[in-house]
Amino acid sequence: MALARFPVTPAMNDLFASHISQLQQTYEQAISRIQNDSYRVDGVLIGSGLAHYYFGDDQTIPFRAYGHFNHWLPVNQPDQLLLIRPGRRPGYYQVVPDDFWYEQTIHNAPWWSEQFDIIRCRDQAEAARHLGDCSRLAFLGENSEFARECGIGPQYINPAALLSRLDYARAYKTPYEISRLRQANRLALAGHQAARQCFLEGGSEYRIHMAFLQACDALESETPYTNIVALDEKAAILHYQNKRRESGDRPDGRSQVLLIDAGCRVSGYCSDVTRTSVRDHTPPLFRSLVGAMEVLQHNLVARVAINLPYAELHRQALAGIVQILVDHEILRCSATTATEASLASLFMPHGVGHLLGIQVHDVGGRQKQAEGGILPPPADAPMLRNTRLMEKHMVFTVEPGLYFIPSLLDQARTDRRARLIDWNLVDSLIPLGGIRIEDNVLVAEQGPVNLTRDEMVH
Repeated sequence: MALARFPVTPAMNDLFASHISQLQQTYEQAISRIQNDSYRVDGVLIGSGLAHYYFGDDQTIPFRAYGHFNHWLPVNQPDQLLLIRPGRRPGYYQVVPDDFWYEQTIHNAPWWSEQFDIIRCRDQAEAARHLGDCSRLAFLGENSEFARECGIGPQYINPAALLSRLDYARAYKTPYEISRLRQANRLALAGHQAARQCFLEGGSEYRIHMAFLQACDALESETPYTNIVALDEKAAILHYQNKRRESGDRPDGRSQVLLIDAGCRVSGYCSDVTRTSVRDHTPPLFRSLVGAMEVLQHNLVARVAINLPYAELHRQALAGIVQILVDHEILRCSATTATEASLASLFMPHGVGHLLGIQVHDVGGRQKQAEGGILPPPADAPMLRNTRLMEKHMVFTVEPGLYFIPSLLDQARTDRRARLIDWNLVDSLIPLGGIRIEDNVLVAEQGPVNLTRDEMVH
């Protein structure tokens, strides 16, 4: 039986009301700090986004609301408008067109709808008439044409100074947001358990994918990202997008490794969870590598602490990968020599994680401060998406990986690094793809909280 997807507890009203109150304060502060004698803002108008069509077609692309809109409202519909003004309740201009082609109903659940003044409109033109003079509103969203038609000047459309402050603030989660992230993780774990069972029974990538969706009671379009369901050698493709109907090109169902990266979305909030499973006939060396990666990932989560640079966690992940490779004699050198030769990046080319929230790769991960500026990733980790200091109430992923990627390893076969690697072992492991273990972690005063495993980490 599928897990209940959106439980509404008696505390939900209070959690959401507190969340909206905190958002209101954040926006009011941001508005006040970007103002000067020549730049006056009375409020912020946020658009949920527009429906888009596939090129040369009349079918719409699945819609996903703009993150800053979803930060306020758990509504995933195009053409919606939200007005935030200092000292006033937020106004939700709920656009519900008369339409017999598509379902347009928006269910105004009391736990969230009671926090807004809701103005029902048939289209955005009617909403514009209700809005009146918009000349001193800032507009956030993709529909800049609508903003211009409302009289909003170009300097007030997606102003960088305002967006910088709002992006930066998204990293700090309210108790309401944490409750949604926790539920999204619970759903994902139910899906992962079903997916693993399907794999152990010899299921194909397609069947494993469908087992995950069914356990989560989800449509594919409702998941936060395209599920990565990789058997054997395909696990070495970091964002593998296909779903083979046969079991890893093996009609006998003798697939050996499953890497599944799949999450769920609850009230707009995402989980992002990866598990690597093996079967009884998987070679002992690879099974040992999976066990070592489980230990490394647990240790990395335990090291999460307030004021630790996230880039330092990445450095610790690379050091752990090197040690695993040395311990399993895949590297023919010391850990020090391997580190000096930057061998870890051959086996883990991605960052150890990223901020998580309304978006899977949430905004502001490389932002230096609320006013803006970029804190670039280390030169040896250009793909690291989060370079900020860890602070209380942040949520991010911790996802070390160890892969056998031919295109990367082939570069090392003919240079100075070749003598440091046991190529016979590497070649025996390439058909097994790779390993990634990923959990979603909250930085709390008392230490890290693993939202995926629903536990404090000591």
